[in-house]
Amino acid sequence: MLVITSTYTAPLDVVDAHRDDHLAFLRGLADTGHVVAFGRLHPPTGAVVLVVDWTEAEARAALAHDPYVRAGVAEYEIREFSPAYINREAL
Repeated sequence: MLVITSTYTAPLDVVDAHRDDHLAFLRGLADTGHVVAFGRLHPPTGAVVLVVDWTEAEARAALAHDPYVRAGVAEYEIREFSPAYINREAL
């Protein structure tokens, strides 16, 4: 599993101008079964995306097409995560 965190690199109003396209992009990745959760941090300084069955290289290749990345309003950090437990009933 990958834990991907984004950090906004532009003011929130500039980020939000691209948010609808960004969310549509992430929903498309979710439809592939790789993205299992995503959402904005509070306060809104970035977000978290949880990904399964992708390598870091595959995630980076996909994220290169993210409208936030293309607009230069967010940067991503990708970390591998080995969950010891997942409570699927809570999902």
